[in-house]
Amino acid sequence: MNYLLMAPPAGAETSPWATFLPFLVILLIFYFFMIRPQVKRQKELKTFRESLAKGDKVVTTGGIYGKVVEIKDNYVVMQVDDNVNIKVDKAAIIKDMSDAVQQR
Repeated sequence: MNYLLMAPPAGAETSPWATFLPFLVILLIFYFFMIRPQVKRQKELKTFRESLAKGDKVVTTGGIYGKVVEIKDNYVVMQVDDNVNIKVDKAAIIKDMSDAVQQR
């Protein structure tokens, strides 16, 4: 017999907690393994972008490596080569490359 598909015996009631407990467990798993780490990464990235300074080596979301030359409210001017500066939105800057090994 398949006991899992059978109705509960007469007079036995299922607890509302027993019904919602699996859903609560799934929500907690999603929070701790997906939502919380993502929020932490976003806070760290926001703090990094606010702490940019002239001379910092950075990478954009498009993969452009450069050095910060000028900082404004919404954008950063980056030097990507000798006498080549580009204006990049602050939201496009993702990494600080000062501690990375330069390969040339």
